Amino acid sequence: MLKGLGAWGYGALLLAILVGAAWALKPADQSPLAGRGPARLETLAPLPAANARAIPDPVAAAPTGAPGEWTMPLGDYAATRFSGLDEINTANVGRLRQVFTYDDGIPRGHEAAPLVVGGIMYLVSPFPNAVTALDLSQPNHPVKWTYHAPVIPRAEGVACCDVVNRGASYADGRLFFNTLDGQTIALDAASGRELWRTQLADINLGETVTMAPLVAEGRVLVGSSGGEFGVRGWLAALDAATGARVWKAYSTGPDSDVLIGADFHPPYVSDRGQDLGVHSWQPEGWRLGGGNPWGWISYDPASHLIFYGTGNPGPWNSEQRPGDNKWTTGVFARDIRTGQAHWFYQTTPHDLFDHDDINESLLLQMPVGGAMRPVVVRPARNGFLYVFDRASGQVLSADPFAYVNSIRSIDLATGRPDVAEDKLPHSGRVTRDICPAAPGGKDWNPSAFSPRTGLIYIPHLNICMDEGVGEANYIAGTPYLGSEARMFAGPGGNRGELTAWDPVARRPVWRIREDLPLWSGALATAGDVVFYGTMDGLFKAVDARSGRLLWQFQLNSGTIGMPIAYRGPDGREYVAIFAGVGGWSGALVAGALDKADPTTALGFVNAVPDLPARTQAAGRLYVFALPR
Repeated sequence: MLKGLGAWGYGALLLAILVGAAWALKPADQSPLAGRGPARLETLAPLPAANARAIPDPVAAAPTGAPGEWTMPLGDYAATRFSGLDEINTANVGRLRQVFTYDDGIPRGHEAAPLVVGGIMYLVSPFPNAVTALDLSQPNHPVKWTYHAPVIPRAEGVACCDVVNRGASYADGRLFFNTLDGQTIALDAASGRELWRTQLADINLGETVTMAPLVAEGRVLVGSSGGEFGVRGWLAALDAATGARVWKAYSTGPDSDVLIGADFHPPYVSDRGQDLGVHSWQPEGWRLGGGNPWGWISYDPASHLIFYGTGNPGPWNSEQRPGDNKWTTGVFARDIRTGQAHWFYQTTPHDLFDHDDINESLLLQMPVGGAMRPVVVRPARNGFLYVFDRASGQVLSADPFAYVNSIRSIDLATGRPDVAEDKLPHSGRVTRDICPAAPGGKDWNPSAFSPRTGLIYIPHLNICMDEGVGEANYIAGTPYLGSEARMFAGPGGNRGELTAWDPVARRPVWRIREDLPLWSGALATAGDVVFYGTMDGLFKAVDARSGRLLWQFQLNSGTIGMPIAYRGPDGREYVAIFAGVGGWSGALVAGALDKADPTTALGFVNAVPDLPARTQAAGRLYVFALPR
């Protein structure tokens, strides 16, 4: 990751000191612009047959609101980001028109998905995290209420990856969201009145909260951010009625802290043993070990299990933390009622490249051995798409969906990756051409799944890096990394892709190669349309079956947000997206960074030096519909 915008200059200076003259070995920079040009569609395989498709889990994917509402960022507990609305379809999507906009006045990275419940649209801004309710039933959609969170201003200085927020969740007449300085807040959705507010994070340690909470079974689930500050990660469950803490599970440390007990049955030997969250680290290293679960949580009502991933270990310099570094960079299954762990799988033991495993967990059913089996499907940051048995955590398949040269394959017998020795970072040298780079084959921006095609639509990256490492020293609330990178376009020169993946056949069906990194979420609809946005501000609709471009609209800023579809009070279908480039990928624009320094934003600036000429900072909601 990288430092918050309040600490960009300090972070860059610190990293330069840590790795010293290693970059004197660096040859001329590789140009990230080699593939610049229009998006390119490639058809790779036929659509899966109807009897050989994955389907959504019927319980976890059931709507949580009225038909046409959007109550949580991922759309449902199964994380499908699928809308059952079909008024907008492949035959008419080319007629979409902008019907209204709303500016929130904050020109930073907008990652949050709007929510729509009962004719009201709810928006959560980046820091300072205002919540706004728009009345969709009235002409011009006036503001019904606005809530300004009482935040600590200096939280901005310890934020990783811009001062972003990934949105709210709605349940039982209440709106739940998190603030950058680590508060979880419940509001009355009708009036905006604060019902309770709980402080969870300590910004003095570098802890922040950027994720959207998940609400289920009377619990509000919240995870920490801050792995780049030596923060020890945790996931907490709060009582939805009162805000009181019900349980808290750490990502490192003794079993009693990680909530590992009699119910814990990991599928692989390397994850079995007592207090591995201590013994798989250098002495006391687990106390600064990272593993922050700042991404997405899925929930299976039938089993009462939640599924979520843990982030990178600290520091980035892996030479300072020998061992597997449990329980970082992997995925947990826990009982939502007690927090007790049921299984864990570590996608990247002893993480070398900041490959946080915090991406979405899709809860599907798919044919395995001639019978339908409940599975968890995860397009992970290391570039592999994993299919797990949902009950046991056993890996059923693992295939690269992006270009990967740092891992050769995944051993399904042991669950462990075969790491390419020539890509291991070492002090005193620069390791060249590591693919994927630190942001991964895919970052946090969620995929979508369509039950009509059986395909997962993965918005992802094609970025590689050179990396040098050196000693990191821990000071609370400051960067704890020991690494410096320079990133650039991967093979082919394009920096982003939208891939339509068949999880049963284990292959891509089609792929759109985008010039810039693809950092928006995807949305699939029953009209067989997939929506996504680009970092230069093109909001696109493509055919879910073929990938053919059907419509596009130029936004006023690049988008790293999540589109939604909803039914308005007038019965029409609408599509909405927040424009506002930023986050790690857009820090060059939102943070007004110096593109002449290729190591700024931990080297991501070197991958997108052309971005300021192609977009601008903004914060604008766009809503589209078919003409009457």
